Amino acid sequence: QVQLVESGGGLVQPGGSLRLSCAASGRTFSNYRMGWFRQAPGKEREFVAAIRWIGTSAYNEDIADSVKGRFSISGVNAQNTVYLQMNSLKPEDTAVYYCGADRSGSTWPNRLGFDYWGQGTQVTVSS
Repeated sequence: QVQLVESGGGLVQPGGSLRLSCAASGRTFSNYRMGWFRQAPGKEREFVAAIRWIGTSAYNEDIADSVKGRFSISGVNAQNTVYLQMNSLKPEDTAVYYCGADRSGSTWPNRLGFDYWGQGTQVTVSS
């Protein structure tokens, strides 16, 4: 079983920045992907960004068009940790942000089929 723990959410003013962290523990895969999704009140969960590890330190990235240029994703494989740097935040970025993880397949990008989830962290962008 994989456990995911997110941190770094909070209240920020429009135009501000936050960095979310997600640490995985328990059973981890030799080849896996980790990603971020978000869910705003009354809306479905949507993909934000993901990485697929390649070897010990390199990874592929995939970022949703809605946040491209403002958000970036990074990770440290040895620490089983992925980060989401969020800049130029807007009120519409307000949501609960969830970390997901799963095995990597041969297809990339792949925004579906994440089986393991964290508890979520609230991000509120408001003045």
